[in-house]
Amino acid sequence: MMTRRQFLAATVVLPTLSVMAGCVRTAPQLGPDGQPLPLLYRIDPADTARIQFRVLDSVNALRAAAGAPHLALNAELNAAAATHSRDMAVQNRPWHFGSDGSSPIDRAQRAGYRGTVLGETISETYEAELETVAAWMTQADTRDVITDPRGRDLGIAYHQEDSGKIWWTLLVGDGGSTGPANAPGG
Repeated sequence: MMTRRQFLAATVVLPTLSVMAGCVRTAPQLGPDGQPLPLLYRIDPADTARIQFRVLDSVNALRAAAGAPHLALNAELNAAAATHSRDMAVQNRPWHFGSDGSSPIDRAQRAGYRGTVLGETISETYEAELETVAAWMTQADTRDVITDPRGRDLGIAYHQEDSGKIWWTLLVGDGGSTGPANAPGG
C-alpha cells in the first residue's frame, strides 16, 4: 500500500519525467551532401481555402505594418496562380514564364482578371505557407510585391509533388476594372 508521502512524490515526479521526455530532440536526418533533410510538410487538398486565408491574413498584417491597404482574395488570381504553380512543377524550375511563354499578366487575363497584375512571387520549397511568406519578406523584390500600396487583390496557390516539394505562386493585382482584360481586343 502506498503512503500519502509516496503518492505525493509520484504525482510530482511522473509528470515531470513525461514533460522532460517530450523535450528530447533527435538529431536531424542528413542527406548525401551532409546537409539536413527538409521536414516534409504535407498539404491536405481539403485545407486549400484555410491556407489561402492564412496567407491573406499574414500578408495583410505585413501590409498594415508597411502602411498599405488590405488585400482581398480574388478567384481569378487564385486560378492564375494555381495554373502557374502546376506549370512550374512540370517544368521543374521556379520562374515567371509559363511553358507556353506566358507571363503573369497573360495568365491573369486568361483567368478573367479585370485588373492589372502588379507582381508575382514564386517559390520552390518544402516549407509551409507562412515560412514561404516569411522568406519572401526577406528579399526586397518580393517584399515590394507583397507590400505594394496599389494592391487590392491577392491570388495564392500551390502545387505539391508526391515527393513533398511545393511550388507556390502569389499574385497581387490592383483590383481595377479597366485593366488589360478590358482593353480593346482584350
